[in-house]
Amino acid sequence: MNTINQTNFNFPKQKWVYKGKVREVYNINDDVLVMIASDRLSAFDVILPRQIPYKGQILNQIATKMMNDTADIVPNWLVANPDENVAIGHLCEPFKVEMVIRGYLSGHAAREYKAGKRMLCGIAMPEGMKENDQFPIPIITPSTKAANGDHDEDITREAILSNQIVSEEDYIILENYTRALFQRGTEIAAKRGLILVDTKYEFGKTKDGKIVLIDEIHTPDSSRYFYQEGYAERQEKGEKQKQLSKEFVRQWLIENGFQGIDGQEIPAMSDEKVTEISNRYIELFEQITGESFVKAATENVLARIEKNVTDFLNG
Repeated sequence: MNTINQTNFNFPKQKWVYKGKVREVYNINDDVLVMIASDRLSAFDVILPRQIPYKGQILNQIATKMMNDTADIVPNWLVANPDENVAIGHLCEPFKVEMVIRGYLSGHAAREYKAGKRMLCGIAMPEGMKENDQFPIPIITPSTKAANGDHDEDITREAILSNQIVSEEDYIILENYTRALFQRGTEIAAKRGLILVDTKYEFGKTKDGKIVLIDEIHTPDSSRYFYQEGYAERQEKGEKQKQLSKEFVRQWLIENGFQGIDGQEIPAMSDEKVTEISNRYIELFEQITGESFVKAATENVLARIEKNVTDFLNG
């Protein structure tokens, strides 16, 4: 199985390339960005040694569909999808915060709560909650990159404004957009028998100063989903929720002694585990989109991407 680990393209009028944990972004003539979703898998801000078949295609196609399904309420950067693994969009200056919004006490919030904390990013969490309980109203808990750029760090609204990371005028727009997107995402998920538990959004400014949604939206890498059916019963019994997200990868790593802490060794991932993770990503694609997943040809995947992107850029 050919998976995408790294790309080293030289597209027409290419200025630079940025390689993130999962995506690789090519600047074309300071005009558009070509974003390629690789099959790399990251957890606890660490890239795991093995790639997951079709993961990049799945992330790219979910994000594309969700961008199109929310474009009426929040403008986004997307221009075209010339390949299953590729999104092309307007060049933007990203805001240096990620807008995390949580409808339920899960994941990072639940771990903080279990440790005795009742404030997250300056937001009070009610007493007496159990893991995976719903918050009275969704809370926005923004994050920013650490100084070395490797780890996401919680930050308060007040710190964002006082440190002038984002202006108050712009931050109000980011908050409003975040709540609108989460509401729409919740409605879309409910139609598919899912609960959108929490997610994160990234925003940027176009050359003409317009704030737009960038990167990905409502994918299993950026979001957590529960199944609606049986949610209340499982909560009542104190059972774990059945979920579709990357949390199952994190839990597997934790169970095998890895949480991204210095000195810890990443556990070996068997072929069976790789296939299991790939199937879980396909399951989420089909559940959240209501469409059957069609596997793209991977025999010459890099040549395929290069041709499709080059043909698009050449008009």
